[in-house]
Amino acid sequence: MECNNQRYVKTSRAWDALTWPDRLGRQTHTVLLLANGKRSEQELVGLLGNDVKELLQRLQQEGLLQCATTGATAETDDDAVAGA
Repeated sequence: MECNNQRYVKTSRAWDALTWPDRLGRQTHTVLLLANGKRSEQELVGLLGNDVKELLQRLQQEGLLQCATTGATAETDDDAVAGA
C-alpha cells in the first residue's frame, strides 16, 4: 500500500528498531528518522533519491511505517520521543 502524497509515520515497531541502528542499515535508519508524519513519499524521494520508493514499500510491509491518518500527525512522533 502506497501513501502517495500522504505523510509517512513510524510505528511503535519502528521506534523499537531505531534503538538498534546497526541492525537496520544506514538507509533504512535514515528513512525511519525522516518519516516523522510531516514528509510525503515525494518529499522523501527528493531528500534521498528515487530508489527510496521500494524501501518505503518494504518498510510498510514489515510494519515499520504506515500512512499517517487524519488523526495521526507529526505529534504522534513527538509524543513517542517525549515518552521515550
